[in-house]
Amino acid sequence: MTLRKGEKMTISIQEHMAIDVCPGPIKPIKQISDYFPRFPRGLPAAVGRSGSALRPAVSQPSVSPAEAPREDEEDVDQLFGAHGTTPAEQPAKSQAPEEAVDPEGYESDDCTTLGTLDFSLLYDQENNALHCTINKAKGLKPMDHNGLADPYVKLHLLPGASKANKLRTKTLRNTLNPTWNETLTYYGITDEDMIRKTLRISVCDEDKFRHNEFIGETRIPLKKLKPNQTKNFNICLEKQLPIDKTEDKSLEERGRILISLKYSSQKQGLQVGIMRCAHLAAMDANGYSDPYVKIYLKPDEDKKSKHKTAVKKKTLNPEFNEEFFYEIKHGDLAKKTLEVTVWDYDIGKSNDFIGGVVLGINAKGERLKHWFDCLKNKDKKIERWHTLTNELPGAVLSD
Repeated sequence: MTLRKGEKMTISIQEHMAIDVCPGPIKPIKQISDYFPRFPRGLPAAVGRSGSALRPAVSQPSVSPAEAPREDEEDVDQLFGAHGTTPAEQPAKSQAPEEAVDPEGYESDDCTTLGTLDFSLLYDQENNALHCTINKAKGLKPMDHNGLADPYVKLHLLPGASKANKLRTKTLRNTLNPTWNETLTYYGITDEDMIRKTLRISVCDEDKFRHNEFIGETRIPLKKLKPNQTKNFNICLEKQLPIDKTEDKSLEERGRILISLKYSSQKQGLQVGIMRCAHLAAMDANGYSDPYVKIYLKPDEDKKSKHKTAVKKKTLNPEFNEEFFYEIKHGDLAKKTLEVTVWDYDIGKSNDFIGGVVLGINAKGERLKHWFDCLKNKDKKIERWHTLTNELPGAVLSD
């Protein structure tokens, strides 16, 4: 093909395609993976670490059977990281994958993310009281948009977490290092409680427009405490633990009541004091009760032994501090039984029975001991806590 001077060569599209395709052997188009090789698990021994994945290997030193499994067990990322490195660099890189990454990230260290709580516990054995002094918290987890929190502390006795045994501190605003210095007290705590119960201490963030948020908690078995000795704690808060809902229903209590007994030689009669109740069962829809106490000295032929306290509104830990007097000879007390019942007052319908206890010569345990000590020690006021039961033999379960 000849061209005149000044003319340009024109090539048709067919000729253009023929020029690109025909000359020489056809070569495969490279894939992007060719530039970023990633070897499969179980790399054959024929592929060298320093060679390319696309370059066929020639003679390679034989691998002993003892070393072969190590090659198969190596991780994909380790093989890829070692590709193209020198032998001197390989040992350092092969150690890196051994550092496991925590799947929960920054929450792996509760001390760092949730904070610590400083508090002390004291079991006052003589007064059957557990004093919980909440001192301060440090480094709490931020819960609000401003990077702070509005923390407070609440206490529960397990088993049986409910409003009846919940205590809480005041709320401190906009702080991650609150100082409360508050003492919260549980009354009616017996030696048996100290053996089988656990104190749950939770730190929460108060929110005015939404539900309060949980920050962290800790649990202290009360059997760790020694009577009349203060024990100090500085503990890292933990994530929320589940509460066992399969608790033995036979351990379920209706509450506690503090009763005082005294036989007065001067007045020739029995003086009964209804001091207070603690951890009563909630009977109303609002999670509380309106409790009052009734007492009978039986047998009661004249039906005149009934006494009743005032009603305390919306509480599960009422204080009554009321005393009642029965004129009776000391020798006749051995034949009598004192029935004490606690009720929830309702308007327009029958009052609900909460629980009761019977003291007398036919009672058992602490109830018998309390009655016996009263008969034995004239003119001495004896106070004891008693556990309320939901079944009271011989009681009238209506007001």
